Amino acid sequence: MITIQYLKNYEEMSRYVATLVSIRIQSGEPFNIGTPTGGTPVGMYKELVAKNLNWNKVHTFNLDEYVNIDHQHPQSYHNFMWENLHKYVDTNIHFPHVEYDTEIGAAGGLDLTILGIGTNGHIAFNEPGSEFGSTTRVVNLSQQTIVDNSRFFDSIDQVPTQAITMGLHTIMKSRQVLLIAQGQKKLDILKKALWEKVTTEIPASILQFHPNLRVFYCD
Repeated sequence: MITIQYLKNYEEMSRYVATLVSIRIQSGEPFNIGTPTGGTPVGMYKELVAKNLNWNKVHTFNLDEYVNIDHQHPQSYHNFMWENLHKYVDTNIHFPHVEYDTEIGAAGGLDLTILGIGTNGHIAFNEPGSEFGSTTRVVNLSQQTIVDNSRFFDSIDQVPTQAITMGLHTIMKSRQVLLIAQGQKKLDILKKALWEKVTTEIPASILQFHPNLRVFYCD
């Protein structure tokens, strides 16, 4: 049975997960990591930057990006990653495109993927109904995701309605997955995803089949 590791607060969770990532980076071995966006991983990135690690052998593969948004836009995920990580560390940067799975494979596959979870059970931008065999592709965002993400924009009308995302099959091929979540709403969907029926209506439920999954939660 999958267990959820409870951390006493957001700062502790951020430090804990950053330490797990830093151990892999400090090994000096090539390291391919799937990197998330959103509010939850910000503290983790801050902790990683503070460690002053050598990122030369690290390749970051972002999970997703909005469609039809300028990379310089304050709410683009290119800009998010720049502001929270990339401008501070010398890493090899990759963002999703139509041949992303081929690019990931050529790099040796993902060693570690870090995920958040949406209130509707999405991981990356794999919305409810996404096929478990899906690879990187353009998707329509659900109304729930648009509403949830509107807090980052001046109005809901400014939220993009499409994104390009790693698929569920792409994520499941990662050698290790860390899932991080904060708040009661996320705990509710975590329990459904990890302990109830595996279904495409809760995309994160596919993680029940991952052989190397760790889940972290804080209030």
